[in-house]
Amino acid sequence: MSPFFGPTQVMLLLSLVSLAASCTEQERSSLLQFISYLSQDGGLSSSWRNASDCCKWEGIVCSSDGKTITDVSLSSRSLQGPISPSLGNLTGLLRLDLSNNMLSGGLPMELLSSKSILVLDVSFNQLEGDMDDLASIAPRQPLQAGYNNLSGSLPDELFSATSLEHLSFPNNYLNGVLDGSPIINLRNLATLDLGGNNLTGSIPDSIAQLKKLEELRLDRNSMSGELPSSLGNCTNLIIIDLKANNFSGELAKVNFSTLHNLEIFDLVYNSFTGIVPESIYSCRNLIALRPSGNLLHGQLSPRIRNLKSLTFLSIGYNNFTNITNTLQILKSCKNLTVLLIGSNFINETMPDDNSIDGFENLQALDIGSCQLSGKIPFWISKLTKLELLILQGNRLSGPIPTWIISLNYLSYLDISNNSLTGEIPVAIMLASEKTAAHFDPKIFNLPVYDNNPSRQYRILVIVPKTLDLSSNNLTGVIPPDIGQVKSLLSLNISFNNLMGLIPSSVSNLANLQLLDLSNNNIAGEVPAALQNLHFLSKFNVSNNDLEGPIPTGGQFATFQNSSFGGNPKLCGSILGRRCSSTEVDPVSIVDRKPFGSKVIFAIAFGVFFGVGVLYDQMVLYRYFGLEKFVLT
Repeated sequence: MSPFFGPTQVMLLLSLVSLAASCTEQERSSLLQFISYLSQDGGLSSSWRNASDCCKWEGIVCSSDGKTITDVSLSSRSLQGPISPSLGNLTGLLRLDLSNNMLSGGLPMELLSSKSILVLDVSFNQLEGDMDDLASIAPRQPLQAGYNNLSGSLPDELFSATSLEHLSFPNNYLNGVLDGSPIINLRNLATLDLGGNNLTGSIPDSIAQLKKLEELRLDRNSMSGELPSSLGNCTNLIIIDLKANNFSGELAKVNFSTLHNLEIFDLVYNSFTGIVPESIYSCRNLIALRPSGNLLHGQLSPRIRNLKSLTFLSIGYNNFTNITNTLQILKSCKNLTVLLIGSNFINETMPDDNSIDGFENLQALDIGSCQLSGKIPFWISKLTKLELLILQGNRLSGPIPTWIISLNYLSYLDISNNSLTGEIPVAIMLASEKTAAHFDPKIFNLPVYDNNPSRQYRILVIVPKTLDLSSNNLTGVIPPDIGQVKSLLSLNISFNNLMGLIPSSVSNLANLQLLDLSNNNIAGEVPAALQNLHFLSKFNVSNNDLEGPIPTGGQFATFQNSSFGGNPKLCGSILGRRCSSTEVDPVSIVDRKPFGSKVIFAIAFGVFFGVGVLYDQMVLYRYFGLEKFVLT
């Protein structure tokens, strides 16, 4: 027999291959019906028309023998509308991924009761419904439904899936408590993510039964109580995220020394008391530790030096003492890139000791709101990689040191609310312009909060190029070279004793969003060129000695009159002061017109009053602007 195929055999084989790779008419019809339910299909309908065989359609995967559809992967396709029940007719479907779309309505029961689906991911949509409806899928499918509008409590049936590895419903509207009795059934659970819901109650002691648990995420709920001592039995834990709850008690009740794999431990915004337990310093793989925003006290142990992998440490907003000892200890943590220790060490003295070295890799340092006395310490000049420095809310005195120029990467500087004196050095204005910001988002292993813990920011968002020297005793003039820092987004030098003119070079700061020069002794006119600052959303020059007309173009049409108050020599319609005979004035109109002077005055008054209301409305709708960030 010839080892080669003839033309007839080749055609037959090709036909068989084509037949084998074809999906069934039922599957094809089911997918087309799914598309027909959508108000926006992300271009899928036109894409799918290019081939009659749905196994070749975008986002569709069939089994190796081509007999059935096994995967529907349509994540991040801008799909809108309800999910069609027809997908439940795909009897061989193993994995369905519709995450990161704008799907609405509920999950069809045809999907919930499917006997084939192993993975169902509908997270990051706008789905609604009660958790009781999801109970039937528990024995078979990982529960990926985060970032939707699911409500209700966790049904007991959900915990009957003994083979379940991932239970994930973050950022929904779930309520109730985490019942300890049924949770022990989930012996294979690796991920428990119920963050961003409305759960109450405490963490059950039975959590210790989850020996394979790697991620415990219960953040941003209303849970309370003490941490169960049994938590130390979950020896495979890599992430513990309990931030923004009402947990209390002493951390020392848990033996953390058994958690050798722990990398991220986040406790921010709770009510824990006591000291940082010694056992935490045995977690040698710890990368990020954040017990800030609690009621902890005492001092850090020298054993923290054992955490060789630690890059992110935030202990701010507690009652820790002895800042000198703290820095002497932490300088041995050579990999630290983020150190946030503000709102501690109240009324101590800022250490200015040359023995404080190390911190070679530090990129963000916050020692704000401590009421520390002393001067801006010289050892900070050695932090050559520093990009963010916050020393606000202290009692530091003396001039701003000129060595600030040596911090080549500094892009966010807040030294407001101190007692600094002298002039603003030109160097401070130019330091952040030498090099482009190179913040690596990975250095912030945890999201960083501002005043509102429901909003979280990664490093690229929370560190706009900022210079805040407000509320000091600075004198002299605003350096004209300020215009060279063209990437500056926020400039606040209010509440000082500055004089002279507003440099016209400020108009070169094309990206500026906040400019506050209020409460100084600045004279002269408001430069008309400031109208060119198209991104300026907050502007304040009140309580100075300015004079002349207020610019009227660009963003100046949106600012409130309070932005210019306390300057008797300023004029313009926003203040109700006529600048010159060339500007239209309602009173002068009345004097010149031969008819109905009272009517004309009333109309003019109505126009100006209406414009004032319009200004206020426009300001109310201007929700975007830079605020002072509180790093925790």
